[in-house]
Amino acid sequence: MLRCLESCPRHLLVCEKSNFKQEKSRHSAKVETHYFNCLVSILLPECGPLPEKLKNTIENLGKYYVVRNLSVHEFVTLEFRNAFIKKGSFYALSYQTRIDQDNTAAVLPSGKLLLSLDKDTYEELGLQGKPSLYSGKNAMRYTVTIELTDEALAADGKKFQRVNWCLTQKKPLVFDFLLAWDGAESSSVMSYFSNYKLKECPFTIYSSILRDLHCPVVKSGRLHGKAEESCSSERVFEWFGAVSNNIDCNNQPSSFISTYCSPFPSTVVEQANLCTITGFITPEKIQKLLQQLREYFAEPKLTSWVSLMVHGFADSPVSWGENEHGFCRGGENLYSFVVFNNEDYWVQMAVGTHDGCPP
Repeated sequence: MLRCLESCPRHLLVCEKSNFKQEKSRHSAKVETHYFNCLVSILLPECGPLPEKLKNTIENLGKYYVVRNLSVHEFVTLEFRNAFIKKGSFYALSYQTRIDQDNTAAVLPSGKLLLSLDKDTYEELGLQGKPSLYSGKNAMRYTVTIELTDEALAADGKKFQRVNWCLTQKKPLVFDFLLAWDGAESSSVMSYFSNYKLKECPFTIYSSILRDLHCPVVKSGRLHGKAEESCSSERVFEWFGAVSNNIDCNNQPSSFISTYCSPFPSTVVEQANLCTITGFITPEKIQKLLQQLREYFAEPKLTSWVSLMVHGFADSPVSWGENEHGFCRGGENLYSFVVFNNEDYWVQMAVGTHDGCPP
């Protein structure tokens, strides 16, 4: 038992190096398939106030929504599918539900409704699913996937009647949801869900200036770093996580609070801008931020790199794409980009105990 307590939870960190202009660059796919994001941190070394273009992009990210007591069957109706699923990217995630204890639900922009259910709810619901990958030999949790774009789900079809009956009469499922919509202006979340208690939410934005920051020495061509010359991608990822969480990186080995120090070699920058954005942030919005960081080097800068870190919801039913995400000890579910002034980039993707390898 003591040995189990002393062991560290399993985690996975995948690091890659590429160039934005390469034909086979996968940076867009990694962003677009990480659907449910709650926090973005941007670090600009050698920068005071945010550049105007980046500031405007951040301030015009739009809104997201919180809707109370929404029945899951609403997502299956023909009216909803015609208004949103067929006209853009719709995102929904059950709000304040715990993936390891509660029933959870999500709508992916690919047009799939996902349900992660405990055993009792799954058996009562009566829809076909499969055991969770992380439920052990005796399955106590199941996942159900409903293809909202399936032609067999036509309003007069038997499949629709079966799904609708299960979700409205046999075992109605009701959640609070976070909603986001990137699509045709003719489809309005506010008007469509007007019969429910719906709140429009702005993103929370906080920008701060960090003084005399010890930044790691980073070279775009050396993903694994080189002794005495540059830091590895893993060390930079760890350092950025500490900085974005306001953790002191100048500790002494004798400290009783934290012995973490900035990686070596490092250099002291007079100032750096750390901007954090919190809310229900869609991949489309993150793509805009990433593009702005690429354009940041259109004019000469004192720094050769900037960084962006994206945190996924710990209780999201998926991490990347449809890869099942299981919150056990930590719920890690995040990625970061280090963007260099020559269009090179590093991408680092991390997941926790109950997750498959990132793409």
